[in-house]
Amino acid sequence: MEAHYLEFLGMLVRWLHIIAGVAWIGSSFYFIWLDNSLDPPAPGSDNAKKGVAGELWAVHGGGFYNPQKYAVAPAALPEKLHWFKWEAYTTWLSGTALLVLLYWAKAQVMMVDPSVAALAPWQAVAIGASSMIGSWIVYDRLCRSPLGRHDGALGAVVFGLITLLAWGLAQKLGGRAMFMHVGTAIGTIMAANVFFVIIPGQKRMVEAMRAGRVPDPIYGRRGKQRSVHNNYFTLPVLFIMISNHSAATYSHPQNWAVLMLIAAAGVVIRHFFNRKHKGVWAWQYPVLGAVLLGVVAWWTQPRIVKLPPVEGEVTFNRVRAIMGQRCVVCHSPQPTFPGVAQPPAGVLLHTAQDIVQNAPRIYQQVIVTRIMPLGNITQITEQERAVLAAWVKAGGKME
Repeated sequence: MEAHYLEFLGMLVRWLHIIAGVAWIGSSFYFIWLDNSLDPPAPGSDNAKKGVAGELWAVHGGGFYNPQKYAVAPAALPEKLHWFKWEAYTTWLSGTALLVLLYWAKAQVMMVDPSVAALAPWQAVAIGASSMIGSWIVYDRLCRSPLGRHDGALGAVVFGLITLLAWGLAQKLGGRAMFMHVGTAIGTIMAANVFFVIIPGQKRMVEAMRAGRVPDPIYGRRGKQRSVHNNYFTLPVLFIMISNHSAATYSHPQNWAVLMLIAAAGVVIRHFFNRKHKGVWAWQYPVLGAVLLGVVAWWTQPRIVKLPPVEGEVTFNRVRAIMGQRCVVCHSPQPTFPGVAQPPAGVLLHTAQDIVQNAPRIYQQVIVTRIMPLGNITQITEQERAVLAAWVKAGGKME
């Protein structure tokens, strides 16, 4: 019963994470579009005299809007200011809670893969937590260093360090856990940008105005830089959020490189849209993104590991016995494996009919991608995989 409520709690936290993420990413997309779409006011106009750096007219939902951006700040501070911060904080808090519920609390199953590294669950969790904190510290120091004044070079170095992180995590964690922790490292950077840089800078500007001083424009420039970084991080993070449905990517022998190719595609596609908002149709970027994704599609196509010859006759009873020993502990109406409250992906394998019905799925997950059993926690043998493969190829019948 307790496991059921934990599973239900995980569902609610996932829902909250998606809702908050949509709100945060939506505001990021909107404000980058807004910044890139502003036109400077006419010289000598009232807006130019007020210090407006750019403005635009828009129509939406039956109404007309006229957003304006000041070069530094307006002459007088308005009584009401809207702060965009809780979307970011809620996304990070809910995402971290989800990470704890689904990965850290089930580290033996969800993070440890003995074929990758022989870790204790606490060691896997420590590696994951360190990757989140360490990524922010390194990134922030780079931004504050002289390199931070060169956006292109800084972006290339940050991408290289995230690639190094993905490679390093791939040497210690299972594929899905590696993907998730690269995502949470990036998500931590994004949320920390808001919490430690963007919002404090905006508060200092507001405090200066209330004290009758001209705000220091450095805070605006720093906030804009971090905001743009967050914008480019969004598409890679969104892919990682849905990557659990793409076993061919995280189960690949070079899964870290697959992930970074997809991340690079997301970055260049995002860059196309950011350029487009400025009126520049740079088609080379979506073309490059499509090429990168094409490489991933080719590279991750099924390549079945050579299995040993099958010893003895392949019968359904033999197949069912393998299922009962290696799979039913999780894939049953009431799983008996510790920490598993519901059958993964809703797949049941406890009856003969269920096994036959799921024969193609068994072949894909156990033989092709080899992600099941997770981390081979039930120690299925190569001979048993060969038996399952032979049974499916023979028609997967109940005979």
